[in-house]
Amino acid sequence: MVRRKTALSRFAFTMIELIFAIVVIAIAVMSLPMMLQITSKGIEDNIVQEAIFAASAELMGATSYYWDNNRSMEDMAYSRLERVVDVDGDCNASTRLRPGHINQPFHRRCLDSNNNLGVNYTDGEATGVGLNRSVHDVVGLDNEAAEASGYKQEYKSQMAITQGLSDNNVKVLTASVFEDDGVTLLTSLRIYSANIGEIDYYKRKF
Repeated sequence: MVRRKTALSRFAFTMIELIFAIVVIAIAVMSLPMMLQITSKGIEDNIVQEAIFAASAELMGATSYYWDNNRSMEDMAYSRLERVVDVDGDCNASTRLRPGHINQPFHRRCLDSNNNLGVNYTDGEATGVGLNRSVHDVVGLDNEAAEASGYKQEYKSQMAITQGLSDNNVKVLTASVFEDDGVTLLTSLRIYSANIGEIDYYKRKF
């Protein structure tokens, strides 16, 4: 007895596989632009994050300068500490204390000066890298050594200093980081520098 076999079921199963493969390929093709977009966005986020770190470093460096390069250290020969500049004329001439100061040794004091009132503490013509200059030159932040710990690309930064809107004893520092062209802004961070002087620490010798 001869037994006959048919291949129709195999053909049907192959058709199902083909349809399934077409669907999978279609989903992959449709997902490709989205994957590229996500990858591109991740790269952009990394660049912005790196720019934020660069701006933060610029601000931390700027806050290490004297609040006023010309006045804050007038009595350096006596204390070698940054003093409070009498901006609004609220420092006591005899005690050299301002409201809020602590009348104890090694604490903050106003300058012993009678001619620092009404000075313009930010000026576009000021020179140097301190906080007296309103707009600093654009400087480059690059990684010539191309080390893994450095910046992945070159940036440019600029520091701007303005007076506080409601308080003359505050300066607003704004660090802006641009791409290498110096035009495309990546991020901008802001910090405040107050006219509070420095304190000394009690020292004991044994």
